[in-house]
Amino acid sequence: MILDKIFGKFQLKIKNRESAGNILAQTLKDVLKNDVGQDITVIGLPRGGFVIAEIIATKLSCNLDMMISKRLRAPHNEEVAIGAVAEDSTTYLNKSLIEELKISDEYINNEISYQLQEIKRLANMYYQGKKSFLDREHVTIKEKTIVIVDDGAATGSTIMAMARSLRKTYNPKRIIVAVAVSPRSTVDLLKSEGLEHVEVITSPVDSNFGSIEQFYQNFTQVSDNQILEIINTLRK
Repeated sequence: MILDKIFGKFQLKIKNRESAGNILAQTLKDVLKNDVGQDITVIGLPRGGFVIAEIIATKLSCNLDMMISKRLRAPHNEEVAIGAVAEDSTTYLNKSLIEELKISDEYINNEISYQLQEIKRLANMYYQGKKSFLDREHVTIKEKTIVIVDDGAATGSTIMAMARSLRKTYNPKRIIVAVAVSPRSTVDLLKSEGLEHVEVITSPVDSNFGSIEQFYQNFTQVSDNQILEIINTLRK
């Protein structure tokens, strides 16, 4: 909600993901002022979130890594997220929505299995035989600060699953979320998860939120090849 107070009722449009990365890097400086760069790991959600995370990590001289989390799709409407699953099978389920839509356990279990297969496919492509992009070596020590980054959080499902997975596996000192766009109800949901801080460039009221793309001037889809180019450059 960095710029909402300035723009009020006018709809802010972020130029692109690169601009979002630069803005978040600047605003995170104050949030992370008591942390040393090497004690911070910025973890991007591919694809768009990793583009922004790389910019933040570079500008703040922090460690960079990647983690995959996939949303669970509602039956008959794949655009509706009923939850998400992380790499280690940690899940977040929107129980009220699942009850409202009367979704069976069988469907949920099948959807989780399907998304885990997709995660495995992407992990094989991005990690190239490692545990993660950088073997997640920077977050294996406790008392670290982790910053989860995405280009937007519509429902917050993928971030919720990822935060639970990171907390369970690594028990970091604190987890911070940095996203370009997220409706206010989703920001409230993320805060309810016990996250240290949620940094958002623009957080519209729910009635004004239609999609993440709505708040970008340029929201061109990031390809796997673009992610691999970043990874290969960083590994050199």
